[in-house]
Amino acid sequence: MSASMRIQDIPKRPDAKLVAELAKMVTPHLSDSMERLYAGGPQLRPMHKSGKLAGPAYTVKTTPGDNLLVHKALDAAKPGDVIVVDAGGVLENAIIGELMMSRARQRGVAGIVIWGAIRDSAEIAAGTYPVYASGVTHRGPYKNGPGEINVPINMGGMAVNPGDIIVGDADGLVAIPQEQAERILKSAQGILAKETAAMKEIQAGTVDRAWVDKSLKEKGYNV
Repeated sequence: MSASMRIQDIPKRPDAKLVAELAKMVTPHLSDSMERLYAGGPQLRPMHKSGKLAGPAYTVKTTPGDNLLVHKALDAAKPGDVIVVDAGGVLENAIIGELMMSRARQRGVAGIVIWGAIRDSAEIAAGTYPVYASGVTHRGPYKNGPGEINVPINMGGMAVNPGDIIVGDADGLVAIPQEQAERILKSAQGILAKETAAMKEIQAGTVDRAWVDKSLKEKGYNV
């Protein structure tokens, strides 16, 4: 079989309760919990009005400008999966539009991520179904292939393996490997607690800012 003809399922899907707990976290806290090294690039932006995205990555690698394998993913992905498409970040042709988004929503797919372009952006922007992409164009796609389903892909510098837990919000996306998910969740929960306490100090006017001058003095500043 040719390397460009693999159509596979996700080897192992994460526990639904774990996905639900990660969905409660914001992407900055998750990103900080991964040493700020493993988030999706700033080009991957939410194209929908609002709505959190969380679920296992159902990955698609396609030749730029072609969506034949994305159509197959729409038929084969399971409810709760996130279809994540590596279209090379090329913006010349839209990979999906309103019809394909609607098909995904109807099948219970949690959302769609395109490292490439979409179209029908006004319709997608008016809704809450999660769609992330790196650009918009009216020019439609081809349906010739080649492509692969559920293989390792790259989304603007973010490696994504089938079954990684995708979390997306207004700030962008992270892909969390299942074997690290419990640790990352615990770290993000700790950051949330720390920032909640810091916000209370800000609101009460009791923040100790002495560390700023202390840090500057240590670096040789005369303050």
